[in-house]
Amino acid sequence: MTDQPPERTTVRVEADVELCVLTWNLRSDARPALLVHGLASNSRLWLGVGDFLASAGHPVAAVDLRGHGHSSKPDAGYDFETIGADLLGVLDHFAWADRAPVIAGQSWGANVVLDFTAHHHGCAGGLVLVDGGTIDLSSRFSDWPTCLGALTPPDLRGVPFAEFERMVRSRHPDWPESGIVGTLANMEIQGDGTIRPWLSLEHHLQILRNLWEHRPYELYSKVTCPTTVIAAEDASNARWMPGKRQEVDAARSAIANCEVHWVPGDHDLHAQHPELVGDLIHKTPERQHSSSSKAFTAAPPTSDGHRMSSPSDEDRVS
Repeated sequence: MTDQPPERTTVRVEADVELCVLTWNLRSDARPALLVHGLASNSRLWLGVGDFLASAGHPVAAVDLRGHGHSSKPDAGYDFETIGADLLGVLDHFAWADRAPVIAGQSWGANVVLDFTAHHHGCAGGLVLVDGGTIDLSSRFSDWPTCLGALTPPDLRGVPFAEFERMVRSRHPDWPESGIVGTLANMEIQGDGTIRPWLSLEHHLQILRNLWEHRPYELYSKVTCPTTVIAAEDASNARWMPGKRQEVDAARSAIANCEVHWVPGDHDLHAQHPELVGDLIHKTPERQHSSSSKAFTAAPPTSDGHRMSSPSDEDRVS
C-alpha cells in the first residue's frame, strides 16, 4: 500500500457545478482507474482501494458525485444521463478518455458506471461493479410508493458525531481504519458537534426515483469491455439474496466478457476488503481476449493480508 495520501482537487463539469476528486499517482502512464461511490456515500470510502491501486502503479481518481461530499449540490441533475456527463467531464479533465481507464462503481454508483459504459463506447477498458450495477428496484418492489417507504433513509440530523462514530465502529469491527474513516465522511460535522448527511434528503429521493426507473438488464448487451461483478454474500440480508442472485446471474449471462466474484461480507465491500477489491479492479482489463462468463466464490483476506482458502475458490460455474 502506498504511503502517499491522496490529493484533493476540483473539476468543473458545469458552469455552477464542481466535483471534488481525490487523486493518487497522476504522473503514472499506466492504465487509469476511476472510482465512483454509492448513494449517500463519498469518495473516501475508496481510500483503501485507491492506495492499493496506486501502489500497483495506476493513476487513480475517486470522485464525489454531485450532491455528495465536498462537491456542488445543485437542485437538479441527479439523473443517469447528467451524472454520466459529469463522469465524462472528469475523464476529459485528466485526459483519460483515450487511455481506456478501468471504471469501478459501488451500489448505485455501479449502476451509474454501467449506464455510462453502455452509452459511451470505448471510454472504458474495464468495468467493475461492486455490489451493484445489477440493481433493479422495480423487480424488488411492487410500485414506487412501496419502494419509497422501504428505502427512505433514517433522519440522522442532530445525532452527536461521537455517537455516530461509536455506532459505525460497533457495526463494523472487522473493517480497516480506511473504511471507518470513509463512512464517517458521509456526514458533515456541525458547529455543535452533531452531524447531517452531505446528501440532502431531497436529492437522495431524486436519485432513488431515478434508480427505481433504471433498467440495467437493458444495458448489459451494450457493454463490450471486460467486466467484473463483485457481489456481497451478505448473511445479514438473507431475504434479499435470492433476488440478488437472479439479478447477478442475468448480468453474467448477458455481458459478453463477465466474471462474477461472490465475497462474504457487507454491502460496502470496497471499504471492508479494499485489497481484494483493488486486486480485482487491477486485473479486470487483462481479460481483453476472453469471451467467457464465469462465477467464483471468493474468500476475503485474513488480518495478515493473505487470502483464506475456500473449497470453492477453484470452482467455476458455467
